[in-house]
Amino acid sequence: MAMATMRESPRSPEAKLGMRVEDLWDIQEAQLSPTEKLNACFESIPVSAFPLGPSNKEIEINSDATLAEAVMTLSRHNVFSAPVVDVDAPEDASWIDRYIGIVEFAGIVVWILHQSEPASPRSPSTPSSAKAIAAAANGVSFAIELEALGLGSAATTSGNFFEDLTSSELYKNTKVQDISGTFRWAPFLALERSNSFLTMLLLLSKYKMKSVPVLDLGSGTIDNIITQSAVIHMLAECVGLQWFESWGTKKLSEVGLPLVTPDQIIKIYEDEPVLQAFKVMRKKRVGAVPVIERESEKAFGNISLRDVQFLLTAPEIYHDYRAITVKDFLTAVRSFLEKNENAFPMVSEYVTCKKDCTIKELILLLDQEKIQRVYVVDDDGDLQGLITLRDIISRLVHEPRGYFGDFFDGVLPLPANTRV
Repeated sequence: MAMATMRESPRSPEAKLGMRVEDLWDIQEAQLSPTEKLNACFESIPVSAFPLGPSNKEIEINSDATLAEAVMTLSRHNVFSAPVVDVDAPEDASWIDRYIGIVEFAGIVVWILHQSEPASPRSPSTPSSAKAIAAAANGVSFAIELEALGLGSAATTSGNFFEDLTSSELYKNTKVQDISGTFRWAPFLALERSNSFLTMLLLLSKYKMKSVPVLDLGSGTIDNIITQSAVIHMLAECVGLQWFESWGTKKLSEVGLPLVTPDQIIKIYEDEPVLQAFKVMRKKRVGAVPVIERESEKAFGNISLRDVQFLLTAPEIYHDYRAITVKDFLTAVRSFLEKNENAFPMVSEYVTCKKDCTIKELILLLDQEKIQRVYVVDDDGDLQGLITLRDIISRLVHEPRGYFGDFFDGVLPLPANTRV
C-alpha cells in the first residue's frame, strides 16, 4: 500500500527521483547483481535531474569579499564551502574564467593557523598587506604549512586572541582572493548537466569530493551544487522502494563498514588546545575528530572543520579563558548556541551507532541529525570505528574498469587497492 501511494504521489522531489531509479531497476537484466543493476540505473540518469537545494539558488561569494563576510555567508547558510566569483571577469566570460575556485572552512583554518604564529594580530610583526597574506597562503602546500607550525603557537593562544583577530584590520581587509592558495582546484572540478549520476556518486565517494558543482555551459554559471549530504537525503527519501530496500536492509558488516577501524581513528583529547584540533584535522586531512576524556579514555564529543566558524562569529565567548582547550571550546559554543539557537547552526554533535545497525537505519540517522559522520561503538561505549557520508555512498556504486580513463592520474591520490 505504501509503495502504491508513493508511486501515485511521491512525497518529495527526491522520492520522485527514487521512483525513476525504481523504473530503471525493474527493466534491468535478471543476471545482473544488485550492485550492477544500481550502476546501470545511475548511469542512465543525468545529474540535471537532481533536485535543487532548498534555496533554489546556489550561494556564491565575490572574490573581493572579506574573510569576515565569507565566514558570515557560509555560517548563515550553513554550508561548508561556496564558489568564488571573479569580480573582474567580463560578463561574457566562460565558467572557467568566471570562477577562481571554492572557498571552504578548511582554507580559513589554514589562514587562522598562520595568524596564530605572531603574539597578536595587531603586533608589528603581523603581515598587514594583502600581498604578504597572499604569499603566506600561496607559498607552500597544506602539509608543509602545517608541519612548519609549532605546537607552542597553538598551545599558547589565549582566549582574547580571536577577539583581537576578528577586530583587526588584517581580518577586515583580507579578501577571499588573497587565500586562493588554499583552494583545491583552479577553479574547480565540475560536471555538465548531461553527466550521469554514476559519475557524480563516484566523485563524491571514491574521489573524496564533498560537493560537485553542476554547470550550465550555455550561461557559464553553476546550475546546482550536489553535496554528500544531499545524496544521503535523497537516499533517505527512497525508503520503501525495492531497489533501496534490497541494499538498505543489509547490516553494516555485510557491506564492509566501518572502513575506519579503532586504531585508525584520529583523536583529540579534551585538554588539548582547540587550534591544535584544527591543525590535526588539516594535517591528517579529516573533516572531524572525536574528543576524548583524558581520565576515562572515552569519547564524549566531536569537533569538525566547520566548527571553526564559532571562533570567528562569536569570539567574545572565549574572552575569559587563559587558553582555549577543546573542552572549553565545546562548552562555550554550546552555551552560546542555547541563547542563539535560531541565529546559528548547531555545533557538530557526537552521534553513535552499533555494529548491528542497518544501512537504512544509518542513513535515516545521518539525515535526521544533519551530520557528516557516525561513530560505531560497542556496548561499553568504546569506539569500534567511524562511518562517513562518503563511506556510505562508496557502498552504493562501484567504478567500472577504465571509467575515468587517465583523467585523475597524478591529480588525486587513488585509494588503497584501487583497480582502475
